Amino acid sequence: MDASDRKPWLGAAVLLGVVYFVIGFGFGAFASWSGSNPVTWNRLAFLASGVAFAVHIGYEHFRLGNSPRMTALHASIAVAIGAFGLALSANIHDLWWSASGYRPRMLIALVAWPLITGVPAFVVALVVAAGLNLRRRST
Repeated sequence: MDASDRKPWLGAAVLLGVVYFVIGFGFGAFASWSGSNPVTWNRLAFLASGVAFAVHIGYEHFRLGNSPRMTALHASIAVAIGAFGLALSANIHDLWWSASGYRPRMLIALVAWPLITGVPAFVVALVVAAGLNLRRRST
């Protein structure tokens, strides 16, 4: 495999997907362990995810030099990977630890959560990357 066959965006997307999963799972665990308001932990998780999202867009735009559409696609794939991981962990939790037993409708989350998060992430990343592209052209 030579350097032209490598896809550095794929590694970044998987890595950021894992980061999103760890943020969501970790901050959710902190919220359940602490006696404080869980809304605070949710806001911190949202902020941490936003920082990771911005870093990913910057990496795709500045380091890899991708077009706004490709930047948005790669960033949204990372978000969808993280959401899939959270949906999978929710299914496992429901299967093993739910008092009411496993609900097969939880399988919908494996498709719905990546779509519910990935599509808006694509739109936001597209707007941001297009704005960065316009700024690069004007300077």
